[in-house]
Amino acid sequence: MGMSAAGTASLAEPQPQQQSGSAGPTLDAARLRVAVLRLSRRLRKHDLAGLTPSQLSTLSYVGQSGPVRLGDLAAAERIAPSTLTRVVNVLEDRGYLRRQPAPDDARAFLVTVTDSGMDVLEQIRAEGTRMLADILRTLPADQLAALEAALPSLEWLAGSG
Repeated sequence: MGMSAAGTASLAEPQPQQQSGSAGPTLDAARLRVAVLRLSRRLRKHDLAGLTPSQLSTLSYVGQSGPVRLGDLAAAERIAPSTLTRVVNVLEDRGYLRRQPAPDDARAFLVTVTDSGMDVLEQIRAEGTRMLADILRTLPADQLAALEAALPSLEWLAGSG
C-alpha cells in the first residue's frame, strides 16, 4: 500500500520463528506483525472526520471511559499533559468533548464526550467496519473460516498489551 519493495523488505526482514508452545506449530511473528500493521494502516485510510490519530485516540478513550481527569487521560494516552491540553482544546472547539471542573477538586478538570462526539465516533467505527467487511468479502471461504477460528486469539493478543 504505497510502500516500495525496499520499504516492504525492511519491514519483513527474516526473523526467527516464534514457538507458540513447546510442541506446537511455529508462527512467523514478523509476518504476523507486518500483516497486522498493513491492515491497520489500510483501515485508517478512511475519513477520520478531520481528526488526527491522537485526537481520535483521545476522543475514543473518553467515549469508552466516561468522565476522566485530564491527568489520568494524559497518562492513559501516554502523552505529555501540555500536548493533551492542545488535543482536548481542539476536540472541545469542535464540540466533541466538554471540560468541566471536577466536583471534588477545584484545581482538576473532568473531560466528557458530547453527543456530537459520540456521533463522530460511531460514524468512524461504522465506516471502518464497512471497509473491513468489503476487504473480507474478497477472501475465499477457507481463509474466512481460518480468520474466524483465529478471532479469539487475536482478541486476546490485542488486549494483552
